Amino acid sequence: MARKRAPDHLGLETQRWWLKVTREFELDDHHLKLLTLAGEAWDRCQEARERIAQDGAYLPDRFGQLRAHPAIAVERDSKIAFCRLLRELDLDVSVSEPKRPPMLRRYA
Repeated sequence: MARKRAPDHLGLETQRWWLKVTREFELDDHHLKLLTLAGEAWDRCQEARERIAQDGAYLPDRFGQLRAHPAIAVERDSKIAFCRLLRELDLDVSVSEPKRPPMLRRYA
């Protein structure tokens, strides 16, 4: 099997993670796409977190009222996307634990 190369647009740490995962797991093409999306979500989350650390969590609007930094929503959404993509990849090796969160009662 040819050695896979991490996408260049991912951050260096994320590229290392991407390569580690591809070495440890046998992934199909669609799994590689999910893994890449997860890496992008992680990088975006880190980028937003760094921006919030630089600017502060709240910024004044044109009236001087404090508002949540727009990057807070980006960070939140990226965290959610990353977690969902990891769950979809199902890289956990433990088979005794449930693979998905419990079903909501209204759907039972």
